[in-house]
Amino acid sequence: MNPRLAAARALAAVLSGKASLNSSLPAQLDKVEERDRGLVQDLAFGTARWQPRLDLLAAQLLQKPFKAADADVQALLLVGLYQLFYTRIPAHAAIGETVGCADKLKKPWTKGLLNAVLRRAQREGEALLADMERDPVVRTAHPRWLQKALKAFWPQQWEAICAANNAHPPMILRVNRRHHSRDAYLALLTEAGISASPCQYSRDGILLAEACDVRGLPGFAEGWVSVQDEAAQLAADLMELAPGQRVLDACCAPGGKTCHLLEAEAGLAEVVAIDLEAKRLARVRENLDRLQLDAQLIACDARDTASWWDGKPFQRILLDAPCSATGVIRRHPDIKLTRQADDIPALAALQGELLDALWPTLEVGGMLVYATCSSLPTENTEVIEAFLARTPGARELDLALEAGLRQPHGRQLLAQEGGHDGFYYAKLIKIAASRG
Repeated sequence: MNPRLAAARALAAVLSGKASLNSSLPAQLDKVEERDRGLVQDLAFGTARWQPRLDLLAAQLLQKPFKAADADVQALLLVGLYQLFYTRIPAHAAIGETVGCADKLKKPWTKGLLNAVLRRAQREGEALLADMERDPVVRTAHPRWLQKALKAFWPQQWEAICAANNAHPPMILRVNRRHHSRDAYLALLTEAGISASPCQYSRDGILLAEACDVRGLPGFAEGWVSVQDEAAQLAADLMELAPGQRVLDACCAPGGKTCHLLEAEAGLAEVVAIDLEAKRLARVRENLDRLQLDAQLIACDARDTASWWDGKPFQRILLDAPCSATGVIRRHPDIKLTRQADDIPALAALQGELLDALWPTLEVGGMLVYATCSSLPTENTEVIEAFLARTPGARELDLALEAGLRQPHGRQLLAQEGGHDGFYYAKLIKIAASRG
């Protein structure tokens, strides 16, 4: 299959609201030559990254918008525009190859339309985009609802947040303390000719100068190192782990934090890791097996404690709550297409329900770390504020973190170009059992 068609089909599923790129792209990658898979990924992710800008440009170039049934045509047009403005692919090849895919759509009118619009974009696109720069959606390449929310919540930082969201994320490693210190592993990277430096905030984090295939990393197969963003690595130390503790990792997939907890404290009595979907736990098991670690994995709704909790309290709970993922857009740019403003209140309600359900499983004197990869206070400090107001036995603890910005509750890390993702942490202690 032509890589442009594969990317467009993956993107069309996202535009139609039927999938994310993580779910739609693998099936399309299987249909192209191995040598073309990198191009397919770049076309799909790159088009999603700049879609808010490209979509408005397409509206200027088209006489009328596409119908919902023509999401595949819209996706192919956006892939063509992405090639013209954001890749080094020669314009004649970008246009010719993209238009050539139209035959596969079984829509005869598509070919002439795509050819005309892309050739006009080649001639007039730069000038049109320059005229549209006054619109912050065009300038930031963020959907209007999100651009407005970031500006409202972060008036000093919102443009830097958008720039970081549009940048390619760095590749960051987490050194397995059970095998090497960070300094020792940095020396191994130097010997392997891989340029790297220690992360600023995570004691286990290493920032690679350039992304590479994990198979080229010293000891990757043996579990010496994993790939994980620096912000996510901060959870393990915030948990204040100690030997003999029973730990719950709620909403654990894909398991990076689960593994880090076990690496950080070999003497834990038990780690119970739960996630809603059994297929996501398969990825957690793969990570545990590579690192030669073990945890009890349970597929369930964490809120339904009667279905999974054995009544034995936990000394530590990590709740990495489902969220808008607006702090990791640079890694998942299709969030710009899949998330809507109406999602945020519903997610905040779910986060509150999870806190309420899990709190009784925590022993008195135990601690819960609440985390999200959201940049929106609605899902973060406001959720914690509401929980503390309705939970007399809960108190907030200070966070021993230099990263991020202090909030009314917890600490907000904003995405940094060349640095960590956007993330939020708060830490709570249970000082008394809830009154029944």
